[in-house]
Amino acid sequence: MFLVSRNEGKIKEFKDLGLSECVDVVPVSLDKVEIQSDDLTLIALYSAVQASLYLRDFFFVEDAGLYITSLKGFPGPYSSYVYKTIGVDGVLKLLSGLDDRTAFFESVIVLHCPRQGFKVFKGSVRGTISFEARGSSGFGFDPIFVPEGYTKTFAEMDLETKNSLSHRARAFRAMINWLRTAYKSQVQEI
Repeated sequence: MFLVSRNEGKIKEFKDLGLSECVDVVPVSLDKVEIQSDDLTLIALYSAVQASLYLRDFFFVEDAGLYITSLKGFPGPYSSYVYKTIGVDGVLKLLSGLDDRTAFFESVIVLHCPRQGFKVFKGSVRGTISFEARGSSGFGFDPIFVPEGYTKTFAEMDLETKNSLSHRARAFRAMINWLRTAYKSQVQEI
């Protein structure tokens, strides 16, 4: 199965999800336009439709956002742009002096099935934003996101721990579970 992405961090996470016996994730880089929208699902669907012009087999695209409560959901679907422009330190500055540091990550995967069209899968994880960047693993806002029930940021966790609870892993597992049901004879059990 193909993953349409240029994001090396995302590619590594999907490859390391421990589901390689079931799905071999092959990254594919395509030139495509990424629309700007407040709707993460719409962004992912648009990307999938564009990719379907080039790929006929099974493939999936994924988009994710960090939603911070006290910033009214910002950066949300604009997370990649915000990370590139103001980064982790800029987000921490925006939160300076604010008590509510609750947030959640959301991942939307759109799967293209040759005979069934597009299927949408979502995953999310709640947590808080730390007061400083911590850790060197992961990518994006991982150094400031502490998942609920943990004291470490995603960037302080080993990949196996992060993949046991991340938004991206939850969406991916939902997709795999659907594939197992829809294509029982072709998807191996793990």
